Amino acid sequence: MKIGLVLPYSIARGGGVQEILFAMQRELDSRGHEAYIITPRPQGYDQPCPEHVLLVGASTDFNSPTHTTAQVSAGLNEDIDRVLTEHDFDVLHFHEPWIPILARQILTRSTSANVATFHAAIPDTIMSRTLAKVVTPYTKPLLKYIDEFTAVSEPAAEYICSLIDEPVALIPNAVDLKQFKPPKYHNDKKHHKTILYVGRLEGRKGVKFLLHAYKLLSEQDPDLSLVIFGNGPDKQQLEMLATDLELPRVQFPTDLSHKAKIKWLRSADLFCAPSPFGESFGLVLLEAMATELVTVAGDNPGYASVMQGLGALSLVNPRQTAELARRLELLLRENDLRRLWRDWAKKEIQQYTYANVASQYEEVYVQAQKKHHRKQ
Repeated sequence: MKIGLVLPYSIARGGGVQEILFAMQRELDSRGHEAYIITPRPQGYDQPCPEHVLLVGASTDFNSPTHTTAQVSAGLNEDIDRVLTEHDFDVLHFHEPWIPILARQILTRSTSANVATFHAAIPDTIMSRTLAKVVTPYTKPLLKYIDEFTAVSEPAAEYICSLIDEPVALIPNAVDLKQFKPPKYHNDKKHHKTILYVGRLEGRKGVKFLLHAYKLLSEQDPDLSLVIFGNGPDKQQLEMLATDLELPRVQFPTDLSHKAKIKWLRSADLFCAPSPFGESFGLVLLEAMATELVTVAGDNPGYASVMQGLGALSLVNPRQTAELARRLELLLRENDLRRLWRDWAKKEIQQYTYANVASQYEEVYVQAQKKHHRKQ
């Protein structure tokens, strides 16, 4: 099949959806398909276009109630027509099709089978409900162009399920086990322990709760350190909070490369993802599981969809600082629990390989083509 993966976000910015689509493109190509990523040209982008990437139009950042920074993407109609005519895709796979406005432009011109994947959950807040009221009139007319619907989790499927009567296939995100590998051995007996956070530094990620919990732990344990690995609009505010709380041994690394992230995941002793809301899945949890880094996570629905079975031991209400501190201490120091958690993660992560996830999407592509041909 010839497959176009439509990415509404700028490739110049980091992000889980971007990482997933580039990895999925490589996996589909390795299976004999011809896959391309269709995405807006970033503002001021003057670098050579990556292989198998088709740039159309442009993208502009805007502030969003669900994600601090998102993009409005738009393609020039002549660019879109040229790309669709030149490549004659069998399947177009739209990720986050409700993001204005590139998906709308392509969907209304597409003669291919169209598949949609929804990644984000809309949090149950007044601002988010208002956003849904604004987005729905924009999204609903597009649904007639889509042949098959998928979502990465039940929380991510809730919004689209409220608009359609058709089934939505749940296909999770994936992680590259060749990149995210555990260390050769785990030294649970070392005295100095490191807690690691990886992710955007913005309100919905709950990093301030981790800082307050760490204060409680560090007062009792001088052999403890904390690494906050990430960037975002709240970085300066969080650095100031760490100073105001007089937290010892806290690092905000400046090297935020992919290589550095993997190094920290393989060397830290405990991972903490304290998001209280706004998560539809949790790709970073898969990365921690793949490296067998024991994890404490916020008990939001998206994270709970990943931390199944024994993994539920990781879930805690991050707003309850004392309870968060106790859970961090438990999974940092109880070596029997740590071994059980790693055994669980080693087995659980196998369902999230790109090979497994790509096979599920291939089935959806075939169904979409059949449905598309019946419509003609």
